[in-house]
Amino acid sequence: MKGIILAGGTGSRLAPLTNVVCKQLLPVFDKPLVYYPLSVLMLAGIRDILIITTSRDKAAFASLFKDGSQLGLNIQYEVQESPKGIPEAFIIGEKFIAGSPVCLILGDNIFYGEGLPLYLQNIATLKEGACLFGYYVKDPSRYGVAELDSAGKVKSIEEKPQKPKSHYAVTGLYFYDNQVVSLAKTLKPSKRGELEISDLNCLYLEKAQLRLEVMGRGIAWLDTGTHESLHDASKFVEVIESRQGLKIACVEEIAFLLNYISRDAFIELIEEYPQSQYRSYLESILMREFA
Repeated sequence: MKGIILAGGTGSRLAPLTNVVCKQLLPVFDKPLVYYPLSVLMLAGIRDILIITTSRDKAAFASLFKDGSQLGLNIQYEVQESPKGIPEAFIIGEKFIAGSPVCLILGDNIFYGEGLPLYLQNIATLKEGACLFGYYVKDPSRYGVAELDSAGKVKSIEEKPQKPKSHYAVTGLYFYDNQVVSLAKTLKPSKRGELEISDLNCLYLEKAQLRLEVMGRGIAWLDTGTHESLHDASKFVEVIESRQGLKIACVEEIAFLLNYISRDAFIELIEEYPQSQYRSYLESILMREFA
């Protein structure tokens, strides 16, 4: 399975923070926001990754991650010239996807919780259909909303409904089979001039090939589309990391512990950092090896 991080858009709701840098490069506590969706793909066992961003920000992402080989990944980059909807990512990434199943994660989404890696790895074996993730929220009208029947199967999906049929928001993490590119190409822009991810998901629903996994209370899902939610995400990460002494979304640590890179390659990554708290944390991982 391949992975796509959609990190385009203007981030206008976060202006002036995003006047000169895209939202996904803003800090969430101690690391850039994009580290969090990248870590989700890595934990799912996905190593071929496409980052879709704007022409202004492509060079910044490439400077940050290069070709990904230092993390045991293959990272490529494409440009979304203007925000034309989430499904356009599959059209832009058609050559990269090359007929494989694909996982798409929005570049401003953060997932964290006990058992998340195994959960993701199981879903990443998907060969047919689509799998979405539902999360119980207080105000579902802000999101795409999934209506479920008594057996937990999806009955309908609506985008930001005025009268939601459930409290289950569809998160920004999507797994699809190799039909997704051809189906995305059949979509027509909505009234707001964009291709809608809910319309793509409804095509799978019509084929009876759509399922929704409900994320339980042990998993946190945060988006960062407003100043308040960006601040809340930083505080969440700070509290967890300070209490446990373990970092969330430390991509170097994940690459090492999942054997994407060797011990020597991990040491090379550490040596690239100046003296800092982040470097000290990476060094502590080596020390734990021999504890």
